[in-house]
Amino acid sequence: MQTYSIFSLARNALSHHKNWEQAWRSPELKTEYDIIIIGAGGHGLATAYYLAKNHGLSNIAVLDRGWLGGGNVARNTVTIRSNYMRDQSIPFYVKSVSLYDNLTRDLNYNLMYSKRSMIDVVQTYPKLREIRRRMLTMDIYGSTYEPITVEELRKRIPALTGGDSESRLPVIGGMVHTDAAVCRHDAVAWGYARGADNLGVEIHQNTAVQKLLRGADGGIEGVETNRGRINAKKVAVVVSGHTTTITDTIGLTLPLKSFNLAAFVSEPVKPILDVVVNCPDIGVYLSQSDKGELVIGGAPDAGQSFRRDIKQNVFEDAVCSMLELFPSFKRLKLLRQWGGTLDIAHDATPIVSKTDIPGLYVSAGWWGGFKAIPAGGYTLAHLIANNEPHELIEPFSLQRFNHLDYVLESGTTTAR
Repeated sequence: MQTYSIFSLARNALSHHKNWEQAWRSPELKTEYDIIIIGAGGHGLATAYYLAKNHGLSNIAVLDRGWLGGGNVARNTVTIRSNYMRDQSIPFYVKSVSLYDNLTRDLNYNLMYSKRSMIDVVQTYPKLREIRRRMLTMDIYGSTYEPITVEELRKRIPALTGGDSESRLPVIGGMVHTDAAVCRHDAVAWGYARGADNLGVEIHQNTAVQKLLRGADGGIEGVETNRGRINAKKVAVVVSGHTTTITDTIGLTLPLKSFNLAAFVSEPVKPILDVVVNCPDIGVYLSQSDKGELVIGGAPDAGQSFRRDIKQNVFEDAVCSMLELFPSFKRLKLLRQWGGTLDIAHDATPIVSKTDIPGLYVSAGWWGGFKAIPAGGYTLAHLIANNEPHELIEPFSLQRFNHLDYVLESGTTTAR
């Protein structure tokens, strides 16, 4: 694999950048692999990479119905954080943030990783009580979360001129999560793809899985695709909001519901926000990209949906909420908007688990799955390789629904 550096950049400049090696291959599709991973998004590619790197497995096919990184890994707001509530969740996300910290170096790929901090703007006393409780739990696991005064909050976010004492919801305080960061989303997919390919993993784009296949013994036997049947004794379903469309083909019912989550960006402006801003009481969050765009997200659609666009009322709610605290932003023009499909478990905690069908694994229920990509792939690879869960994902098993061992995670943005 070609090493990226200032020297390789200068060397290739002499040839007008015509001699760069391909980042990953486009191999011929075989009829059998040891492992099939359905989904060439962040979690699927990270799983393939860690299976090869940590467990020495390379006879692996990553299949995607579209193009590499064309799903939810490219349809998010790129925030990385570990400010969760539950004892089961925080260590997992602390691990993911720590992997992100060194990922550019590990993959030899510029992910444009930027440690920004996140500031929660608090406007109600119940929310203030909740996040103070979260702070105390996070401290046990080494994740940073510190209170700041209203004066300090406004000093750190000069553009936040709304929310005064006469407003509908006055700002009463804030919390700073210094571990939070942002990262170039498609670069994460490309970096993992390049690393996995270098270790022998095959990536097959435009290969749609139509159904899962079971053998006479009841275990997984492979998949049927638009390019024919492919056999494998281990199959992992890592397809974000479309998990149930795959598992339904084999009669496997999962405790998931799919929702559309929308986001949008403004026209580029000069630097005005150097932190990620989260406003949990009014349901909007925002940051500024390196190109100057304000990246803004809000609440999901109220009903279940596989849509990938945006509803006007959802967009309007997010804009109105943002303008309550940032009235000067009303002069900005909308540049683009998008939506992504999320599958959410009943307790708002992800599922990383083997199933009752031998050889079939699922990684699903990722509300805000971008932040979890490194740890999600790291732990799913461990599960597939050993058929036993990594300690970080033991609480994320499907078995928790059989015994009502829910992980009710209020650290997400949803209460569904």
